[in-house]
Amino acid sequence: MNFLSSIKRNEPVNRSKYDVDGIPPLREAVPLGLQHIFAMFLGNIAVPIIVAKVVGISGRDLTVLVQSAMVMAGVATLIQCYPIWKVGAKLPVVMGSSFGFLPTNISIASGYGISGLLGATFVGGLFCAGLGFILQPLRRFFPKVVTGTVVLTIGLSLLPTGIQAMAGGNGSETFGSMKNWLVSLFVMFLVLLLNQFGKGMAKTSSILIAIVIGYIVAVALNMVEFGPIREATWFSLPQPFYFPLTFQWGAIAPMLIMFVVTAVETVGDVTAITMGGSDREPTDKELSGSIIANGVTSALAAMFNSLPNTSFSQNVGMISFTKMMSRYIVAVGSVFLIAAGLVPKFGAMISTLPQAVIGGASIIIFSQITLTGIGILTAEPLTDRSKVIIGLSLVFGLGLTQVPEAMAGLPNFLADLFGGSAIVIACLVALVLNIIMPAEPMTKAEV
Repeated sequence: MNFLSSIKRNEPVNRSKYDVDGIPPLREAVPLGLQHIFAMFLGNIAVPIIVAKVVGISGRDLTVLVQSAMVMAGVATLIQCYPIWKVGAKLPVVMGSSFGFLPTNISIASGYGISGLLGATFVGGLFCAGLGFILQPLRRFFPKVVTGTVVLTIGLSLLPTGIQAMAGGNGSETFGSMKNWLVSLFVMFLVLLLNQFGKGMAKTSSILIAIVIGYIVAVALNMVEFGPIREATWFSLPQPFYFPLTFQWGAIAPMLIMFVVTAVETVGDVTAITMGGSDREPTDKELSGSIIANGVTSALAAMFNSLPNTSFSQNVGMISFTKMMSRYIVAVGSVFLIAAGLVPKFGAMISTLPQAVIGGASIIIFSQITLTGIGILTAEPLTDRSKVIIGLSLVFGLGLTQVPEAMAGLPNFLADLFGGSAIVIACLVALVLNIIMPAEPMTKAEV
């Protein structure tokens, strides 16, 4: 059943209406889908804005980058939910421009310009799609000790981001102010209150309700700037190849490495979705489809002036928190994300959400990702081998990113690749250790 026919029928399919193939009524699906969009929206547009500032892009060119980020994230999310052929996981996977790519994006854009970055993204996306097609023989390299470590690292590395948002957002003139903390804590406790004691939509839409109420409070406290809404236009179509693609090996090589890493991260995110929402391992078809979609939609995004797409971990935590596995819900949310790109005033309105409001809800979501990673790792008894893999992956992943000057003597491309993302380092360490460390012999009880 495709997405359009699902909207027309607007009735439950198979099991629960909140199960992966369930179709809740639109009056429920809309607010639940918007929860997912609010959780990822600012992060999705922040990446192109940061890259643009580094390379001196502004005005109309910056508007194109931001618009494309919204539209292509929505398209990629829709494809993950309702696959085309083998492209897509058929799961509620939310896609967007990832901070995981940010150091590599900045490095490439600084040296080769935005056209060089988009060209590298196009080639890297096709390479990632190829990895998805051969995933089955590669899956033996992704046991629970690897995927669980990646998910745990994702959760732990997002916690500082959540705290920064609660304090007002990095770079904010009011960062750490009492006003920011009061609003963010108010939103956080409102989410918990509604989730614990609410019934019906008050419970299932607790995050959205808390964000809306928090936004109203922020407006009353003069924390919202409405200028972007007044200045935005009503309608705009994305223009393919607005930035022409150029291909340079120096730009492509680090991007290929990043797509290998993000493929493993996607495996971790999809595993966290199925474990957190349905208490099961993902199938080979789901993992393969998610990685193929990750690559294909990134290549497509490059043609439409957008940076690499990958799964958004924030939304993984939301599924674990709400237990809402319906891909229909996320697909409805993706329609609003596309609308935000096509109707700039709509996108501008969402972009005025203060970071403190988003942070109050996000910190709960990030904690759920961390707990999902712990759940994957402890689903089976931890052996001495797995403890070494987990421990060293966390030591290097979290340790090196907190002491980036420790890599000052490395070549720039290595420092850029490893210095900006705990997920990248932890992922590579876990993969390598899992390959080189001999498997422990089975006990008689396991034979």
